[in-house]
Amino acid sequence: MVTVYDVKPTALIAKTSAKLKDMGMEKPPYIDFVKTGAGKRKKPQSTDFFYDRCASLLRQAYVNETVGVNSLKTHYGGRKKRGVKPEKHADAAGGIIRRSFMALEKIGLIEKKKVGRGITGKGKKLLDSVAKEIKSAEKASS
Repeated sequence: MVTVYDVKPTALIAKTSAKLKDMGMEKPPYIDFVKTGAGKRKKPQSTDFFYDRCASLLRQAYVNETVGVNSLKTHYGGRKKRGVKPEKHADAAGGIIRRSFMALEKIGLIEKKKVGRGITGKGKKLLDSVAKEIKSAEKASS
């Protein structure tokens, strides 16, 4: 049986992102105009950023039992450039993570738990099927 752990995360996220887009998941209208955190200077260049972030959050929920917005803000954060002063860590925007969770909850891939959020059976099934597709494509090409 092929699982998420058997394929590269970048390939899994890219393919899952396309699947989420095909499933009709709606992205918030403001998402094309906002930065992803205080440490960033520009907004994301990719037009499918929201779907990529949702796919990545889904994978995080699969790999970790439960995930919360605060821990994911740290995970997706990065270095903030401060001119001549040394760089420091800046968290990612929590609103984008929350909206992504809401969109994933709406289509039934993630559910709220007592503490944080966790992946549902439907979400696990989606990620495992995508991983199986990727693995079979790798075998066919080699």
